[in-house]
Amino acid sequence: MWGAQGTLYRSLRSEIEQNRKKNGYTLSKLGELTGINPGSLSEILNGNPPRAITIGQLDALAKVFGHDPGWLYELYTEECILEGRISRPRLIPYLIRCVEVGRKDCIEATVPQMMENPKNISILFALAEQLYEKGQLKESVPFYKYVIENEKDSYSDHFVMSQYRLFRVVLGTNAEENWESVIQFSPYRNRLPENYQLDALFQLARVCYALQKRNKSGEYGDELRLLAETVYIHELDRLKRNRKGEPLKTERHLVYYYGMGHLYKGAALEMQGLYEEAKQHVKGYADLGWFGLLDEVGRKDVERFKVWAKANSYTLEVLSGDTDVLEEYVDYLESLSTIDVLAGLNAIMKSANTYHFYVDEILERFASQIASFDQFTEAIGLDRHLRFRYQMAIYEFGKGRIERGIEETIYCLSLADLMNRHDETLTYIALFGWLGNMNKRIGNQNKFGG
Repeated sequence: MWGAQGTLYRSLRSEIEQNRKKNGYTLSKLGELTGINPGSLSEILNGNPPRAITIGQLDALAKVFGHDPGWLYELYTEECILEGRISRPRLIPYLIRCVEVGRKDCIEATVPQMMENPKNISILFALAEQLYEKGQLKESVPFYKYVIENEKDSYSDHFVMSQYRLFRVVLGTNAEENWESVIQFSPYRNRLPENYQLDALFQLARVCYALQKRNKSGEYGDELRLLAETVYIHELDRLKRNRKGEPLKTERHLVYYYGMGHLYKGAALEMQGLYEEAKQHVKGYADLGWFGLLDEVGRKDVERFKVWAKANSYTLEVLSGDTDVLEEYVDYLESLSTIDVLAGLNAIMKSANTYHFYVDEILERFASQIASFDQFTEAIGLDRHLRFRYQMAIYEFGKGRIERGIEETIYCLSLADLMNRHDETLTYIALFGWLGNMNKRIGNQNKFGG
């Protein structure tokens, strides 16, 4: 088909018709091969006006004609957008298929057409949500970004939820990217509905803890605990007054958010060396059996917090220099998961370096667990592993075991590089100062016949 300027004009139907004739298929035969009713095919190709074709039907035709998935997708937009009017039932499946077959070019060409009418932001958001719910998290990112870039009202539900989803999706092990995500999302956290706000605060506290942003982690822990308390009171009041309405739907049980608020606040205080203050928050989640609204999930969370509280109580005692509980603490660690063993050994190593006592036997006792610390690929596990290796380097250098100290220092540098925490590199390089100090002492001893 030729256009007014003498250029070849390709249309969806002309291409389909050319392929049908090229293969010698009648409409009846083509319908048999594709599973599309021949009458519908006739209306699609010859109707006046022609019947719209679905993306599924186009895919079926592509398969019969021997073309790759995504065939003619660049022409399909005309089925979805005509004279500024959008067919939502066709557009969303089309864009989802573009994602699935990698036709990014079609997405980039279609979105600007949609954004000629700002009301169509809701379609992009609905599409992003569909991908998110299907577990296609990375694929949802561009669409949430489109919403953020085109929505002028920063208080709109679509805008705020897109910020939240984007925050959740992009979190990984890269420290710089995680911190940028916190900065980008945190101003909008209080604009979320309460059920999402609870999880947002939990994630913010968690990420900041892994980034060693102790003040921020503590602040978000406080906010999380206070919000959980408020929601808890409202839910109890609703039940007491027999008010209608569904209970607040949250990703985790409400008791979990309350306990984690205390836990992250306590952890932040611990990182600052404020051990007595931290103990008060450990008490806050040590026994949450009083918490109402508990179901089976909630009761399991209560038991988990009991375990964590006992471990963290030992941790704070050891960090305070109480070596009398050390043996008891080590026995208890053997009953915990590897990630909790890592946290416990961190505390023991830090205390050993602060108060100058030997823990060689303890390290030997947990040798198999220590050898498996490389299994951690998530932010908090990697952060704990890095801190453990740092304390190990200090310990080994302090005991005069130079070769081991060097190995642990190199381990620190490797983990820091993996997590993109290059700002900490000088801290780990400074560990080599142990070598200079030791060589200087040895030189002085030789000089004076020591």
